[in-house]
Amino acid sequence: MDYRVQGRDIIVHEPDLDLDETLDCGQAFRWKKIPSDYECTYEGAFVNDRLMVSQTSKSNFIFHNTSENDFVSKWIRYFDLETDYSELKRCFSEDETLSKACNFAGGIRLLRQDSWECLISFIISQNNNIPRIKGIIDRLCEHYRGRFPDVNQLSSETEESLGYLRSGFRAKYIADAASKTANNEIDLAKIASLPIDEARTALKTIKGVGPKVAECVLLFGMYRTEAFPVDVWIKRVLAQYYPNGFPEFAVEKGGIAQQYLFHYIRSITKQGE
Repeated sequence: MDYRVQGRDIIVHEPDLDLDETLDCGQAFRWKKIPSDYECTYEGAFVNDRLMVSQTSKSNFIFHNTSENDFVSKWIRYFDLETDYSELKRCFSEDETLSKACNFAGGIRLLRQDSWECLISFIISQNNNIPRIKGIIDRLCEHYRGRFPDVNQLSSETEESLGYLRSGFRAKYIADAASKTANNEIDLAKIASLPIDEARTALKTIKGVGPKVAECVLLFGMYRTEAFPVDVWIKRVLAQYYPNGFPEFAVEKGGIAQQYLFHYIRSITKQGE
């Protein structure tokens, strides 16, 4: 990744990033594509830091109205720009199916999200579709004057008071997560450093956090790249291409590999319909 400062913008060259593939793939829900003269432009937020970013060509980007300090201290990490995805894809490509998946959607990167925001977001995501998830999170932030509520703010809510979200059964799970985190029954920073199976167990003590949500929080909110969320699409991949188990060499970065596989299997399935 190379960058330079141009006025109030940061100009970035990164061959292993595609904004559509990364920001609209279901790993984060606060990004919106907006009209622009570029290939694509997104507005969004990481907790309460807002950003507008454009893709001007295959490997070139503008981080608008962003200081160099903010870019270096926040956005490089958020977009995982210090990780060599070319090398990751080279390693993954030792496997035939992963090679095809990396070639299909090679611009996906893991967004390194805040664990608290990620936890609430994926509790909301249960049995839900992306537009509705985004709508619920939008209403949550609007209620808190455009900001994502912190633990103490949200812990004052109840299932009933969260009615404005129109989130259905998920409201009681949001309230439980906030209460347990505020009371230090759940320590997200500590969980992030636990052995992976212990971390999974700890997260699942929150009401409504099952295996998939726990894996998503570990992967997207705690950068535990060995976490491996499994939904109906990944079940199909595992059954069809890996009946004898996922390749051992890819397990340590299995969560990143899963991102490529998820988009690949959905694409070829739809093409075959």
